[in-house]
Amino acid sequence: MIKTNDYLVKKMLDEQAKERSAKRALQIFHKFKISPVLGYLIFAAVLIVLQSLSSDKIISTSFISAVGSTLIYCIVALGFCLLLGYSALASLGTAGFVGIGAYCCYYCLAEYGVGVGVAFLMVIAVAIGVGIFVGVISLRIEGIYLAIVTLGVSQIIKEVLVALVEGSARISFKDIVLMGQTYSVREIKGAVFYLIVAVLLILMWVVHNLINSPTGRAMLAMKNSTSAAQAFGISLMKYRLLAFVLSTIMAALAGLLYMLYIRSDMPSTSTLLTLSTSLNILGAVIIGGTKSIWGTIGGTFIIFGIDEMFLQDIEFFNENPTLITIVCGLLVILVVMFFPGGLVQLVRTGIFKLKTLFAKWRVRRYGIEE
Repeated sequence: MIKTNDYLVKKMLDEQAKERSAKRALQIFHKFKISPVLGYLIFAAVLIVLQSLSSDKIISTSFISAVGSTLIYCIVALGFCLLLGYSALASLGTAGFVGIGAYCCYYCLAEYGVGVGVAFLMVIAVAIGVGIFVGVISLRIEGIYLAIVTLGVSQIIKEVLVALVEGSARISFKDIVLMGQTYSVREIKGAVFYLIVAVLLILMWVVHNLINSPTGRAMLAMKNSTSAAQAFGISLMKYRLLAFVLSTIMAALAGLLYMLYIRSDMPSTSTLLTLSTSLNILGAVIIGGTKSIWGTIGGTFIIFGIDEMFLQDIEFFNENPTLITIVCGLLVILVVMFFPGGLVQLVRTGIFKLKTLFAKWRVRRYGIEE
């Protein structure tokens, strides 16, 4: 009986020692973890290097143009991530708000001749006004009805823009003055690309700090349970309106950058103002992960980037342009069914398994640490 108790005690101590050893191994593994802000800076640095390689004609201009346009959609998706992932608000009016930013930029630069800085301030002011006006009306309803209302608002915005702008909205490169400097035709694309990277980096930092602040926790509590959030004194209207306005500002800024980068749009035939843009943004956020900045960026590159960056030069995909749309649709279905947290959930699961394997290998290699 005494030997049995000694065996059980020894076994328990061995298990505790293994657990301590595994924790030490995980602590070593965590030392190699990059801070989120440093990750954002590395991401921006990689983009800047790509643009530099494109300027030296090492990378094709079509590839870097596709990257630039995808980054613009990343800005829109960040706002939608805040709206859907942290406030549980499903909006289908994203395309209309992007259009507001694009055509405010057109009127500021092409019609009134003001600088890009003034256009930025004007777009932000208009976005705040529109966001508050639409938000106060729309956020009194929830669920599918909110999506329907915002879809109707987006359609109204599109029709108004089509009526205001006859033909195409075109900005001459001479109208674009950044930091008091006018660029040549060859330089303007690169200058706007750097501006896109800077805006995206700032917004990633802002969203990161917001979701880790008391405001972000209040939004998340509101998403998990409106009744519990109200019981703790959280104002649903206040935080919903804040998320809606921030999402509108990001969408409008993306529209402004789109007009600076593309410099032309035809409202009557453009896909920028259509429902497909809103649905693609929704699909990108769902695929990547509704509560992850990196997941949102990755999902946007899957939806908007892969086709333009890699597949357009392949004859098979040129002959079957709808194939990538079908694949993305299937991917959305698979993610919703098996990975509700998006592809970022799959990545985190893989990293966790790697950490576990590393801990087990360390125990087998070095034994149990005393």
